[in-house]
Formats: sequence, C-alpha cells, structure tokens
Amino acid sequence: MEPLLYRTVRPIITVLFKILYRPKIIGKEKIPKDGRIVLAGNHTSNFDCILLLSSTKRVIHFLAKDSLNKGIIGPIFRGMGIIPVNRKIHDHDALEKAYSILEEEKLIGIFPEGTINRTDDITMPFKFGAVKMSTKTSSPIIPFVITGKYKIFGKSNLKVEFLDPLEMDELESYNENLRSIVSKKLQEYKEEL
Repeated sequence: MEPLLYRTVRPIITVLFKILYRPKIIGKEKIPKDGRIVLAGNHTSNFDCILLLSSTKRVIHFLAKDSLNKGIIGPIFRGMGIIPVNRKIHDHDALEKAYSILEEEKLIGIFPEGTINRTDDITMPFKFGAVKMSTKTSSPIIPFVITGKYKIFGKSNLKVEFLDPLEMDELESYNENLRSIVSKKLQEYKEEL
C-alpha cells in the first residue's frame, strides 16, 4: 500500500518547491512509469529528497537515518514511507525492507554517500546499499546528479539530472562504477562554472 500522506502532500510540496527554488530537472523521462528502480546519487542538502520527489509522480521510498522516525516528527516521516536506517551498523533490516519494496515493483531513493557531503571532494565513498539492492532484486539503478544551491527566490542554479540506467555487474566494480559516473558528471558541471 502506498503511503497516503506522501500521495496527499506531494503535489502541494512540488508546487511550492518549484516556485521557491525553480529547479531545472533533466532526464526525468528516464524514470519509467512503473517497475522496480533504485535512484542513487550525490547528497548536497536536506532538501534533496524534496527535489527528487518533485521530479516524478511515482512514490519514492527513501532510505533515511532512523532518528527521523522518532519523536514528534516520526509519524510524518513514517507517513511519507521512509525506510529508517541505523547508520551505526550494517542495517540488514533496512535492506530487507528495501528488497521487499522493490519486489513489489516500486521505487527506492538512496544517497550512497550515507550523509550530506560537506567535504571538498566531488563525492564521498559510496556505501554498497544501492548496488546490493539492485543486484539482489534485479532492479536497474538510475544515477542522478544534484548541483547548485537551494536559494529561495534567488538566482537559481539548482539542477538535478537523471542519467541512463546502469547494467548490473560484480558488486564492488558496480559500486565504483556508480560513484565514477556521478563524480564525472559533477566534475563536468564544476568545470562549466
């Protein structure tokens, strides 16, 4: 069953977000209208999830830190269909939940860096969750690249680009290939500035 809160608030959030930040969305047609998919890319801000959910009408089940599932905000994030992840361990429960969602022909969103990249590196090392989900469930990975800044009503340079789906391969080389594709596209954007 799809998360009701997500279906209810997504159109409102999308309109407000596009008015405030005016993001450029490239390649959204690469996200199929149905079928199992893993969206995986770089992480620049807490707003990245909103940018992604504004890019497709499909429900995206995001893997997110488990602290979002607790306290007063917990019911909101649960209602949005997030999969809580304990980042202190190799969270097999979160992976199993993601596998089951993919087996239901749904869409997972994940930031393989594991947290917002606040380093000077183009990307931080990618954790293996995205490629594990992909190889275990025969789900294509669609890489995405987020660039620019979230500036309200400012000169907008915010952009997300969805790239061609990746073919599956051996786990370690597949993970490095995913990171390489995202890093290369980020480097291209950096050189254009």
